[in-house]
Amino acid sequence: MQPWMCVFCANEFAPDADLPEVCPICDDDRQWIPTSGQQWTRLDENADNALDVAEEEPGLIRLSLRPAVGIGQRGFLVATLNGNILWEPPGFIGPSLVGWLEEHGGVEAIAASHPHLYGASVSLSHRFGGVPVFYNDLDRRWLTRPDPVVEFWSGEAEVLGGVRLIQCGGHFPGSAVLHLPDAADGRGALLTGDTVKGVMQPGMVTFMRSYPNMIPLSPRLVRQIVDRVTALPFDRLYDAFGVVVDKDAREVVETSARRYIGWATDEIIDPDDPYAAR
Repeated sequence: MQPWMCVFCANEFAPDADLPEVCPICDDDRQWIPTSGQQWTRLDENADNALDVAEEEPGLIRLSLRPAVGIGQRGFLVATLNGNILWEPPGFIGPSLVGWLEEHGGVEAIAASHPHLYGASVSLSHRFGGVPVFYNDLDRRWLTRPDPVVEFWSGEAEVLGGVRLIQCGGHFPGSAVLHLPDAADGRGALLTGDTVKGVMQPGMVTFMRSYPNMIPLSPRLVRQIVDRVTALPFDRLYDAFGVVVDKDAREVVETSARRYIGWATDEIIDPDDPYAAR
């Protein structure tokens, strides 16, 4: 019997789970349930979604599915001297993904930035011998498939080979980034999920409690995220949906946060606003 999966977020639930009326991940102000109502399915090991693979830089490969599953995040395989880390996998365990992972050294650890993007992590862990799935302790009530492979962490945690999880908060209290100290030719890179999210305008990023529902974060939480990531050496940033800040990412995060906080606190005003206090 295969695990259950929420069709909308593609997080998995145990095969014998007593399913709730609605998925708790989706029934939250950060996410949404379509007007058609909650839908469940079984995780399909024979699904034939195509796997697109792109090497972003040495040791970092972006993985995405066609058609996309659930929220549609694009995961990463991070190569270290101690094995591979699978970051933010989809709710999918079909042969295109599993076969490719097996051909490229397997997986030694799995992690994600926050509860929306864990997908089929537990099932994938089982396929690779029960490797650890790192899950932030502050977000444990959102874990949809409890299992012995899940390792709770807080603050900071080394995953493999010097690659570390850094708890930033914001989108979720336990939202995190993955720090790759040797990426970007040794200048360092961050995988941010949507703890810090890329936008359409190059050289900008943003921060939100809910992206689909456009609920902002408080200035306090934005400052908290920025303080924690800018304590790290990095020059490049990859989010969960295909945006790359290729250079000067630390400065981009700082300037974007100043802009965000300035608008949120009315410290920045539109020069054409006749009602603004000056």
